[in-house]
Formats: sequence, C-alpha cells, structure tokens
Amino acid sequence: MRSLILSLTLALTATLASAQNAGQAAAPANAAAATAPAEKLPGVESVDILKQNQAERTQTQPGNLAPTYRLVADGTKHYSSLPALEAGVLIQGKTQFPGQARATTAGEAWRQYRNGPLTMIGGGILLAALVAVAAMYLTRGQIRLDGPRTGRLIERFTPTERTLHWSMALSFVALASSGIVMLFGKHILLPFFGLTLFGWLAFLCKNIHNFVGPIFTVSIILFFIKFARDNLPSASDIKWMAKLGGLLSGAHVSSHRFNAGEKIIFWGGVVGLGLIVSASGFVLDKLVPGFEYSRAYMQIASVVHIAAAMLAAGMVIGHIYLGTIGMEGAYESMRTGYVDDVWAKEHHDLWYADIEQGKIPRVRSATATAESKVAVVNA
Repeated sequence: MRSLILSLTLALTATLASAQNAGQAAAPANAAAATAPAEKLPGVESVDILKQNQAERTQTQPGNLAPTYRLVADGTKHYSSLPALEAGVLIQGKTQFPGQARATTAGEAWRQYRNGPLTMIGGGILLAALVAVAAMYLTRGQIRLDGPRTGRLIERFTPTERTLHWSMALSFVALASSGIVMLFGKHILLPFFGLTLFGWLAFLCKNIHNFVGPIFTVSIILFFIKFARDNLPSASDIKWMAKLGGLLSGAHVSSHRFNAGEKIIFWGGVVGLGLIVSASGFVLDKLVPGFEYSRAYMQIASVVHIAAAMLAAGMVIGHIYLGTIGMEGAYESMRTGYVDDVWAKEHHDLWYADIEQGKIPRVRSATATAESKVAVVNA
C-alpha cells in the first residue's frame, strides 16, 4: 500500500511540474498573439473596434454598417454625382449653440435651439410687452387731453405718409401673425387643431410670410426716406428720456414732431431690426443672388430672423398701444391725418411752436379736404 501511495504522489508531482513549464513557455507566444494585427487572426475583431473600416467590420460582423454611419454622421464630404451644394454631406458635423450643454449634429443642435431658447425667450418677450401695456392701462388709463379741443386742426400726416405707415403696419401684422403661428403653433394650436388642420394653417402662414415679406421691406425703405429727417436726434430727446416722456409722472415733456420714444422705435425697430429681419428673411427665401445657401448659413439666418423679429414685435406692441387706446387723439392722427391744436401743444409743443411761428405749414398736402381747410382758416 505504501509503495502505491508513493507512486501516485510522484506521478502527480511530475504532472504539475510539466504543466507549469508548459505554461511558462506559452506565455511569450500568447503575448505576441495579443499584439498581432487583427487581420492575422481570422474571426477576431481589432483591438479597438472604433478604428475598424467598413471592410474589416463586414468580415467580422456581416451587415454591421457602424463604420459607414460614423463617417456619415461626422460631416465628412463624400462623393456625389449630384451638382447641388453639400450633396456629398448627408449629415452635418457636430456643433453647439450658445447655452447648449453638449455638441450634437448641427441640424439637431439648431432644432433644439429653435424649439428651446428661441421659442421660450421669444415668448417671454411678447408676454412681458403685453403685461407691461396691460399694467400701464390699468394703473394710468388712457392718456387724455388736459383741455377741451379747439376745433382748429393741424395736418400731422399727409396721405402719402399715412399710406406708407399703413403699408408697413399691415404687412408687419401679417408677418408677425403668421410667424407666431409657425413658431408657437405646434406647442399651442396643434393639440387643439389636430395635425391635418394645423398643417394646412402652417402651410398658409408660410406662403403669407413669403409673399408679404418683400412688401414690408419696400415699405421700410420708403418709410425711412420719408421720415428720417424728422427722426434725427436732438437735445430735447435727452430731457425726454430722463423723464421717460412723463409716462410715470403724467407731466408733459417737450418734443418736436417725434419724441425720443418714437425715434427709438424708428431707428431701432423699423430701420435696425426691420432691415435685419428683411435681410435674414431674404436669405431664408433664397432671394439674395450669389449667396452660398449652405445649411449652416441657413440655420444662422433662421436664428437671427427669429431673434430680431421677437425684439421688433415687443417694441411694436408698446407703439400700437400708445397709438390706439393708450393716448387720446393718437389714432385719429394716423386715420385722418389731422390733430387738434390742443393735442399738438400738449404732446409735441416744440413742433406746435414752429407751426405757430409759420416755420411749418398747418396743411402740407395739396389734397386737403374742405372741412380741414375750413378748420385751418378759422385758426
């Protein structure tokens, strides 16, 4: 029995020793195999699968097109027989708009930016403007004339000036209304209208936007030519701005034909933002000859167009309020062209003084009505 146990022990010891020696001899060979190129090991992927090209991936995983899709998604330009711009780029490369947490494909980044910050901030600007005019009306009410009307009239706007104003105003309202539907409609109207009705409405608004846009631009240019001289800054504008035109105190502040607030709207809203909106809109409609209409430029134009339009709409809301229910006699001046002496003296006393001194005629148009001429003669 002892001899049998001794024999088994010796045999087991010899087996373990031989196995250990074989493992030590195979270690260098395994290390060399681990660092060998993947193509030398049939059926084994590359050490880094992200470095595989499509040919390598097809050999190891037939039908897996991940390498090709990575090339498509990184914005690399490939061959295309189509002559169109960026025809060889199926998906734009990654980009990151201001405020975004991470970069993503440019098209998705633009979509998130348009439906996120632009929509939210733009809506906030419109709501803030509406709340401001509502608060002003509830606390101050309509700004009424201090004294009774005299019946003596002054032609504040000629028929040509009123035509330019209404052309610009009505085209802006059409553009603003259709633009609001396109920007906020899918968040507000789509759940109530349904996909089909809202689709037709959005399609109608898009066409209104495209065809009314050039009318608005032409109106801006003609409006600028007609009113630029009377909107030049003057020393009285500083005093008007310091007292905010008397909106809070109720006291009258001196001004010429247009006060500082109207001049800000003219230069900032009509000329500045209006031309920015027009230029970016022409790019979006591809009306600028020789311009490179790449997807990146179109996305930037869209962002600029929406931002400028929201700022302009916020300014115009205040102007519409003061020009209608906010101030007595303001709407009459643009509807009929004439204002009473009391209105001119209370709101634009420096302009009224020039009229009284004969520097500016009371009636400037050759098509004045008989009624207005009688009112002027009685003055």
